[in-house]
Amino acid sequence: MIAIIDYGVGNLFSAEKAFAALGADVRVTSDESTIRQADKIVLPGVGAFGDCMKNLEESGLIPVLKESVAAGKPLLGICVGLQVLFDGSEESPGAKGLGLIHGMVKKIQAPGLKVPHMGWNSIKVREPREKLDLFKGLSDKPYVYFVHSYHAVPEDKSVITATAEYGEQLTAAVACGNIQATQFHPEKSGDVGLAILKNFVEG
Repeated sequence: MIAIIDYGVGNLFSAEKAFAALGADVRVTSDESTIRQADKIVLPGVGAFGDCMKNLEESGLIPVLKESVAAGKPLLGICVGLQVLFDGSEESPGAKGLGLIHGMVKKIQAPGLKVPHMGWNSIKVREPREKLDLFKGLSDKPYVYFVHSYHAVPEDKSVITATAEYGEQLTAAVACGNIQATQFHPEKSGDVGLAILKNFVEG
């Protein structure tokens, strides 16, 4: 069973619908026992970093999230669900992230381009591809859907599994142990996004 964490933010319905289309047993939940019973966890997120962290703290689900990750349970972060895995963000000074991956989330520097970075863009998947579960079977530069003004800058660049170009090189996806996360929205990325989610389900 895959648990999609409901902490009052995130486009939960579209993520649930995408997983259900793949035939996955998926539940949107804010219940600790359900999260503990889940085989895998999805952490969505939209809006401001600080608001997401505030909602997570108020939900009381941070301990069970960290406990699950420490136990080796696969976790997929999506959009701001990727960003909150880091230590903090320029968007919300003083708001602490989960600190599961070290680094900061920084404003996109794209002179002459509109920020937020919104719409379809290609990503470049890091080699060797066979070790990157989310991107198995995809083309070299698949197109996915983004909506964001900030991107993660990890201290350890080896955790970056995919990048996108938009004024600068942006972190499009990361992986660290049993944690994987995408800055883009796989649930809004058509067949490519479904293939990515299928890889998470089957990985």
